[in-house]
Amino acid sequence: MSESQAPRIARFKIGDVVRHRVYPFRGVVYDVDPVFNNTEEWLAAIPEEIRPHKNQPFYHLLAENNRTTYVAYVSEQNLLPDETGLPCRHPLVPEMFDGPVAGIYRPKSIRAN
Repeated sequence: MSESQAPRIARFKIGDVVRHRVYPFRGVVYDVDPVFNNTEEWLAAIPEEIRPHKNQPFYHLLAENNRTTYVAYVSEQNLLPDETGLPCRHPLVPEMFDGPVAGIYRPKSIRAN
């Protein structure tokens, strides 16, 4: 892999609240793939004119819009920091994270039984 193709350092980290650049949804990052790690069918379903390139971080989000909550997989080029300061209402957020504090969620510690 040439240097121009080397994976970039992820801009966002687990617990960050982000919003989509184009579509009206936001979410909490719960996992990061350094490069695309989904199916070719998933990628092909995105219209070619807005299809993201594969050699960038992709984020797993506990996402929400004004009607529902869901899980999303989004390229870094399509995410911006969410600056609303509002908590996310996704039902899995309190199971996975503490907070938010200053707009950032902290992953809960895994406790042994």
